[in-house]
Amino acid sequence: MDTRLLTTFTTLARSGSFTAAAIELHLAQSTVTVHIRTLERDLGVRLFDRLPTGALLTDTGRRLLERAEEVLDAVARLRAGCDDAGTVSGRVVVGSPESLCASRLPGVIAALRTSHPEVDVHLHAAGTAECVEGLRSGRLDLALLLEETRFPDVTDVTGEPVAHEPLALVSAPGHPIAARRHAPDWPELAAENFFLLEEGCSYSDALARRLLDVPGGQPRLTRFGSVDAARNCVAAGLGLTLLPLTTVAEELRRGRLVRIDGPRFPDVPVRLVRHRRRWAAPAAQEVARALVRHLGA
Repeated sequence: MDTRLLTTFTTLARSGSFTAAAIELHLAQSTVTVHIRTLERDLGVRLFDRLPTGALLTDTGRRLLERAEEVLDAVARLRAGCDDAGTVSGRVVVGSPESLCASRLPGVIAALRTSHPEVDVHLHAAGTAECVEGLRSGRLDLALLLEETRFPDVTDVTGEPVAHEPLALVSAPGHPIAARRHAPDWPELAAENFFLLEEGCSYSDALARRLLDVPGGQPRLTRFGSVDAARNCVAAGLGLTLLPLTTVAEELRRGRLVRIDGPRFPDVPVRLVRHRRRWAAPAAQEVARALVRHLGA
């Protein structure tokens, strides 16, 4: 069997779109269609239902998807074993919250370019749900998540703690809450404006729930998908935010932001997450080792 057909099959299964699969594989859309029809004819089954909204796996297609991925993994292992030069190379896609992409990962990538210049790391900023789905579908090789969870409901994804991120509650120096002599309690905080990261960010969601649970509290919560957006609104004196300390360290040093004493927020675990069954190429293994080494330090 031509493994190119399996690659097209798994890519279309992930994307759900002939157009998206063609773009990802650098093929004409008509070629993707021919690959799928050829594979369906060879196997004697229908793999996709063609719908106006895209391509949907049939029950048979879903059953065959895992086996197809196993075949492609075996082919990747075979090719890796034939690398006589011993040079680690390849493309590795890492999913991570935007806060880690901006603060922690550039240093890791810089170190990898020195130790393994043939390894090409691509960062994909995403929340927890998108990262887990990316690992399951094969769009991501690895993910770093700021999460407490051990994914008990997802049997094919596993994670290990590699570091902890302290959190900082911050405001602009001229904000009224920064001038108070006492640390604000929850009722006082629940009367403020907050600029938080989008839903799915575990520590932002936990803070939002706690503020909304205050009897009589009326916090105004604005959610962003960008650390920069939340940080800049707070630096302009518009409210408060809770972010990993590394993402506000420079603004604290320059005096654009100040830390607010108040309720204690526990450090957030950083977890390195990967697919439990899928084989990791040597390049992905090196990236994982570099993440553990540098983040742990």
